[in-house]
Amino acid sequence: MSDSIPAIVLNNGVRIPQLGFGTYKLPAEDTRDLVLRAFEAGYRHVDTAQMYRNERAVGEAVAASGIPRAELFVTSKLNNAFHAHDDALAAFDRTLDELQLEVVDLFLVHWPLPALGRYTEAWAALEEVYRSGRARAIGVSNFQPDHLRRVLDAGTVVPAVNQVEVHPWFGNEEVRAFGREHGIVTEAWSPLGRGRVLDEPTLARIAEGHGRTPAQVVLRWHVQRGDVVFPKSATPSRIVENARVFDFELEPDEMAAITGLDRGERTGSHPDEENRTDR
Repeated sequence: MSDSIPAIVLNNGVRIPQLGFGTYKLPAEDTRDLVLRAFEAGYRHVDTAQMYRNERAVGEAVAASGIPRAELFVTSKLNNAFHAHDDALAAFDRTLDELQLEVVDLFLVHWPLPALGRYTEAWAALEEVYRSGRARAIGVSNFQPDHLRRVLDAGTVVPAVNQVEVHPWFGNEEVRAFGREHGIVTEAWSPLGRGRVLDEPTLARIAEGHGRTPAQVVLRWHVQRGDVVFPKSATPSRIVENARVFDFELEPDEMAAITGLDRGERTGSHPDEENRTDR
């Protein structure tokens, strides 16, 4: 199945698989086996973070998979407590140790923490990591346009991605539009709205017409919009189901109907209000 998963070319030429396996809130003791199941289902992209406390298990899965390293794409993210320049560099070193890798494919600033006001300092550290060759690409997560403008003004490297909340109830169109304008790929976290959107009658109707599940229809909507998407599941059958979204296509009116479900409703924190450094 991995051959059927398309890749998006980032602004530095690195190719990122459009579908990834999310590991948010997966217990560390379960993560290794679940990531291996995802690899068996055809996934070649896995997303973790220092905050998730399961980087080591992800690294163990990569090592145990038998898949050539060059065929896998591994992302991690900087913990909120480490925005200071030297702290960020040390934290990145720990990520490589935890993952047992010499190079990570993508490393992100997890949250901007605007009240702390040090995300440009963290970004400068990531630029150093990028220039060292130990991260093939760097980017941000949960950044609003004003945060991105500061990064663009202060830095020399344009973020490759911005990983933000996106789902049918929250299209996050302003952030996506800013990304398109500046060559920053949007990655969608909580792509199924933590499951809350799946009872929408519109999704049920479209899914029935394609012989698919509402979750598959939503993931296909993300794909056709050009975003990178990584659903998370601890259920083996759903891990497989979530990967089967590249052998059908939504019609323009179906895409518009799903986009029209937007009610501006987040399931997570607003980036201007998230300022916790204790995780």
